[in-house]
Order: sequence, then structure tokens, then C-alpha cells
Amino acid sequence: MAKDLEVQLGAAKAPKYAVSESGDTLEIIERPQGGISAVLVDGQRSGHAAKIVSNIVARKVVSLLGEGVRDGPTARAAHDYLRTHRGGQVSAELQIVSVDLVTRTVVLSRNTHCPTFLVQNGQIEVIEGGIGPIGIYRETKPMIIERPLEVGIYLALVTDGILSAGGRYGVSLDVGAMLQAGAAAERDAASLAEEILQAALEADQGRLADDASVLVLAVRPHREPIEIRRYRLSLPV
Repeated sequence: MAKDLEVQLGAAKAPKYAVSESGDTLEIIERPQGGISAVLVDGQRSGHAAKIVSNIVARKVVSLLGEGVRDGPTARAAHDYLRTHRGGQVSAELQIVSVDLVTRTVVLSRNTHCPTFLVQNGQIEVIEGGIGPIGIYRETKPMIIERPLEVGIYLALVTDGILSAGGRYGVSLDVGAMLQAGAAAERDAASLAEEILQAALEADQGRLADDASVLVLAVRPHREPIEIRRYRLSLPV
């Protein structure tokens, strides 16, 4: 990766109100030929049963990416695996975002009804499509979107709890506007993810209607003289 670029990943997640365990799973892995991938899986329904499903999918995806399989074939293999493992009776929404240093691109793989929010050149784009979840229908394929790796790209991936936040109270969450404002201010990915989750919590008056996860990828200028990789994790137990 060019020394003038810094790729940041930030995530924040919380379970559905009165449910102790989130059905969403997030995993991050370094790609064997350079770069990094983040995998966000929303298991069907919520709670422990959904967590089992999302873990099954996330483990399969991370395993294949770690072996050098490309994102599209990985998503299809995860679909086949879940469909075989659960007899086509259980679904999961799968999102993969990768920084691929071989192609010098940001790659997005979508099997979800939730929109993806992309800022590039200061403009916001809401990526949607009729791509369904994995695990049910035999011919399910991912939607693949690829953009050149460049400073100023911001991506936000969300699950249902973010998308539906505030709906019970006549409030809607403008994730795109928050992402666009954060990109204009060159905000770091972690603080933006936290801001979006907190906005969802406030919109639902502290009682999330569904498991909520947000993953933000930011490509910012690298201004430090030394290349330092940093990972941070906060896990209430």
C-alpha cells in the first residue's frame, strides 16, 4: 500500500433490547496477498440461535479469504455451505468489504437488503439492490462493487437495527448524511461508527428493535513518518 494512504476500519454493535446476545457477527482478516477484509453477518432473527448461524457463515468466509479465495466466490461458497448445513431453512445476510492490494481497489460484496453508504469525491451514494440473503435459494449470488483505492473513500455497512432505528417513533436515521459529514471532516472510522450506533440508540429511545451493527471503512491520508498498524477492541463482558 502506498505510504500516503491509511485504511481504517471501525465498528460498533449492540444487541436487540432485552436480548443478551447479538445475532450479528463481525470478523476482520488480513488477506494473504496484501490488504484486509471485514465480514459482517446478520443471522436470521436474533439472540443465540441467530448468533450460531452468523458464526457459521463468518467462520466459513474468513477461512476462504485466508486461503486467498476472491470475495465473490467466497460469498457463493458460504451460501452453498449454509444452505447445505441447514437444508435451505435458515438465512443470513452477508456483507464483505475488502481492500485488495493486488487490484488496488475497495471491493464490496453484498447479500443483504440493507443499503450500503459510499462517499467518494465528497458525494454520497446509496447502494441498494435486489440481492437476497444467503442460505435459501440455490442460485443466490452476491452483488459485487469495486472502486479504485483512493483517499476520501468512506463506506458504511449496516444491519437491520441501524436501518430500522426510530421507526416505531416516526424517526428516521440519515446514515448517509452522517457519513458524508464525517468524510468532509476527515473523521476517523471508529468515531464515525460509534456516532452512527449512538444515533440509532437515541432514535429507538435506548431500546433497539433489532440487533444493530455498523462497520465504517475510511481511506485517509497517512501523515505519520512510521507505518504503524493499530487494532482496538472494546468488549463488555
